[in-house]
Amino acid sequence: MRDWTLAYEGYEPAEESLRESLCTLGNGYFATRGAAPECAADSVHYPGTYAAGCYNRLTSDVADRTVENEDMVNLPNWLPLRFRTETGNWFTPDTHTLLDQRQSLDLRTGTLERVVRYEDDDGRRLAVRQLRVVHMADPHLALLRTELTAEGWSGPLEVESALDGGVTNAGVERYRALAHRHLAHVRTGSPAADTVWLRCRTSTSHIRIALASRTVTDSHAETAVSPEDTRAVHVLRFDLADGHTVTVDKTIALHTSRDPAISDPLHAALDRVRRAEDFETLLRSHQAAWQLLWHNAELAVPDDVGPVLRLHLFHVLQTLSPHTADLDVGVPARGLHGEAYRGHVFWDELFVLPYLNLHFPEVSRALLTYRHRRLARARRSARDAGHSGAMYPWQSGSDGREETQPIHLNPRSGRWLPDHSRLQHHVGSAIAYNVWQYVEASGDTEFLHTKGVEMLVEISRFWAGKAEFDRSLGRYRIRGVVGPDEYHDAYPGSPAPGLDDNAYTNVTAAWVLARTLGVLDRLPEPVRRDLTMSIGLEATERDRWDDISRRLHVPFHAGVVSQFEGYGELAELDWQAYRDRYGDIRRLDRILEAEGDSVNRYQASKQADVLMLGYLFSPAELAALFDRLGYLLDDEVWGRTVDHYLARTTHGSTLSSVVHGWVLTRARRADAWTYVHEALAGDIADLQGGTTGEGIHLGAMAGTLDLVQRGLTGLETRGGVLHLDPVPLPELSEYGFALRYRGNWGVRLRLGSGRLRLSVPLSDGDPIGIALADRTVSVAPGESCTLTLPDGAG
Repeated sequence: MRDWTLAYEGYEPAEESLRESLCTLGNGYFATRGAAPECAADSVHYPGTYAAGCYNRLTSDVADRTVENEDMVNLPNWLPLRFRTETGNWFTPDTHTLLDQRQSLDLRTGTLERVVRYEDDDGRRLAVRQLRVVHMADPHLALLRTELTAEGWSGPLEVESALDGGVTNAGVERYRALAHRHLAHVRTGSPAADTVWLRCRTSTSHIRIALASRTVTDSHAETAVSPEDTRAVHVLRFDLADGHTVTVDKTIALHTSRDPAISDPLHAALDRVRRAEDFETLLRSHQAAWQLLWHNAELAVPDDVGPVLRLHLFHVLQTLSPHTADLDVGVPARGLHGEAYRGHVFWDELFVLPYLNLHFPEVSRALLTYRHRRLARARRSARDAGHSGAMYPWQSGSDGREETQPIHLNPRSGRWLPDHSRLQHHVGSAIAYNVWQYVEASGDTEFLHTKGVEMLVEISRFWAGKAEFDRSLGRYRIRGVVGPDEYHDAYPGSPAPGLDDNAYTNVTAAWVLARTLGVLDRLPEPVRRDLTMSIGLEATERDRWDDISRRLHVPFHAGVVSQFEGYGELAELDWQAYRDRYGDIRRLDRILEAEGDSVNRYQASKQADVLMLGYLFSPAELAALFDRLGYLLDDEVWGRTVDHYLARTTHGSTLSSVVHGWVLTRARRADAWTYVHEALAGDIADLQGGTTGEGIHLGAMAGTLDLVQRGLTGLETRGGVLHLDPVPLPELSEYGFALRYRGNWGVRLRLGSGRLRLSVPLSDGDPIGIALADRTVSVAPGESCTLTLPDGAG
């Protein structure tokens, strides 16, 4: 990784899936993995293409039961472009001599270049250069340029350009025993000598999908089209002269029936590809779109950290671009880069939206609107489960029903086990938190007074309904949940799933209740009146919320916050023995289950749970939350709590290192960089052992960006003021970025050498209030200011 380029030299079959994920190109509407165009899907290559929000549901027989899965669909493959000499065998890196290969991803321009040199069985050498684009200006277009050069010979070459509708969802090995053929009614055709088309639909969601492909060359060529059952094939034959290059350009258009303002996907795809300009013109408009994106997401971080952060930002913007603002989609945990987690939406927006809020707030609003459109479904889910309010699902897809499977596979033991992760009801608190953070950053009171407050109220109703008063404690309790840790889903030996009084769940529930009451109090009277009438909000209901928000139980043991009630009574694990025996114990839960044991017996966490509170809330805000609940959480108690869980966490999730790095910058600064560095390396080095090949970890990537943007700066958007409380991190002591804050575009912050410099571009916007330590200054548009940081702050 250098500056703006991620480059790979040579061909390593074992690393191909990782490279394909990290070299994925996308534009927010769809994305295509960085697979070699001449290679079909097999155990090495997987050329997946995914459109945001395109799901399909299939049933499978597993472990003596029928299960239903909804997946993000692998769409027809538009990449196929292969070539052969008179030997008759198509060139691939697995069947021919590959003299050299270089693949480079240019982050600045959003292009993937691949340069290879092949040798056939007769010793003829062919140099191939390819440039790939998934168009950022026109989200329905993609381009593939292939330049072919004969080295030391002359003769005929055959090129086959195709659209392949025979694909399945087979990108995750542990899912392959499940039903995976999502495309049906595949049809192909050709309206012109240089164009082929393919249309199909998903088998149960009935989404119609159409692709049209135009392939042209700058050399005289014999062409033929050959529509097959599941492939639309365009063949070109031409002569290559020694040392001369022939260029083949493939332009494709993709539409689905989910698209607005079209009558038919096939007609739209054919019309778009027919009207598409030449490669050079389309490349220029694509590069201009990326230039604008980088301008609005400016990030200046020196040394080795900067390029990795740019790679993370690149993949965030490919998944959630300005085009996303026009779509009904959520945040797919693994991006549009692969099929892990089936393309489902979890709580990862908690790590993604804080970055987007300050750069592309219109995208954040769209992602929150995805949740609001599924509010009615969340209400029905709560009612069906005997609860009040809205119960959002842990895994969401097309319509907001719970997509979490009742069973999951432990690949280490081969056993299918009960999956209780649907009890992670804290996802509702994450949605409420995201609503508030978005409004504070954007000033979008219209959203808050309509969709936002509706979600806040219904999530508050859910927590108020779940809270039960325990007279012996004189406090409310929330029972039968699973916390962010995910390892612990029941008490040892208990036949019933769920835990009582998960600290993270209870504290965030108290925050939601208190925040919702504050929002209701500040609503304009006409809005409050209309809301009260439409949802039947009674004063007694609000009184109960206030009481619960002050008296929810938070367990403690040995002077630290307990992860849940009874956590301190669990056994201690012999950590060194397990590290000696297994080396990597990130998935300790799988290891113990394979041994016939259970992680539920031990004080061991997969990822941050209690410490997530230090990620969401500043030290002062967290102390105030505990104070409202009647508990003392001073620096000493929090420090002991951090130390306790740090020693008992396996970091089996990429999000864990993000959270621990964030928390330790303030609680134990000397150790922070270890976790920050791990968060940066999580995907590019595939630290989770092969998982990145199934899709990037979008939340962790966005989390590293936000670590610089808000974590190190202590930046909080609160009450119409930017509050800053920088912390020095020797390994990252100088950096800068631009943001958009309440209508002010391109606000630039630069920290370094003990100073903070802020510049606000000239506009008709309001001045920005900046609070740093005990000072508050106002910076008007067109002005800049430089502030000296307090001692120890940079």
